[in-house]
Amino acid sequence: MAEEKLEEFAEKPKGWERDVLEKLLMASVTEQRRARRWGVFFKALFMAYLAVVLWMVAEPFGGIARSTSSKHTAVIDVNGMIADGAETSAENIIEGLRAALQDKGTQGIILRMNTPGGSPVQSAYVYEEIRRIKKEKPDLPIHAVISDLCASGGYYIAAAADKIFVNRASVVGSIGVIMNGFGFVDAIGKLGVERRLMTAGEHKAILDPFRPVSEVEKEHIQGLIDDIHRQFITAVKQGRGQRLKDNPELFSGLVWTGEEGIRLGLVDELGDVRSVAKDIIGAESLVDFTPHDRLLDRLSHRLGTAFGHALQSAAGFALSLR
Repeated sequence: MAEEKLEEFAEKPKGWERDVLEKLLMASVTEQRRARRWGVFFKALFMAYLAVVLWMVAEPFGGIARSTSSKHTAVIDVNGMIADGAETSAENIIEGLRAALQDKGTQGIILRMNTPGGSPVQSAYVYEEIRRIKKEKPDLPIHAVISDLCASGGYYIAAAADKIFVNRASVVGSIGVIMNGFGFVDAIGKLGVERRLMTAGEHKAILDPFRPVSEVEKEHIQGLIDDIHRQFITAVKQGRGQRLKDNPELFSGLVWTGEEGIRLGLVDELGDVRSVAKDIIGAESLVDFTPHDRLLDRLSHRLGTAFGHALQSAAGFALSLR
């Protein structure tokens, strides 16, 4: 057996070792080239991805549009919860209003609304800005167009518009104020938890969820809510005027369909954004002036808003028009 192997080895052509070595070296070089090509490809792909991400962070999602025609209707979205730090904040809505006002092609403004309401302060800021614009530009029509929902703080804003347009099935109203929270007094007693609280100021721990609410504090908070409700009612009456029907339920916090809202004077007519732009304002071309936050700003705002809501929840109360 050993002799056969020696004979086979002796029969191999001279220089075969070099040929094998060359083949191994060529295979290694080919593999390195292939690996280098894939490396370049993935690096280029990563750089392209990074460029897109950086562009999204640096540039606003759409920003504020500019006029695309000599005459157009400006559209500003009021969508979702109205709150400081949210995309639907008074700052953003007012920024859109002012940008639309400065554009020479703007023939009218539509507030495209779909909101359950939110902060009474944010809603009041927008309401007052619309009234200021109406004094500055009395001939510039500003209309609210409601899709699914325009309640509470959303209706507060809509009341400042010249007219409010709805769908028959839209939900409108909820003219009221709510402050809600939880009480855990009995729960911590059953769990054997000792509440330790130190304050400077007799009512500093007002509405603390781990102690009973005193009648004095309850009366004070109710007075606060009633005062904000009166401000809300005054704003609606100023905005809607004689169009409101004499109905005691209007300011009770109830909601109505768009069709019933027309009968009550809460809203004016049936219509959508395109029909109002074409038939009422007379400028069929629509330009979106809704400001959009940059990605980085949006993330930080959401984190801040979430933190604020967490603090409110921990405190056991939250005040809103919704």
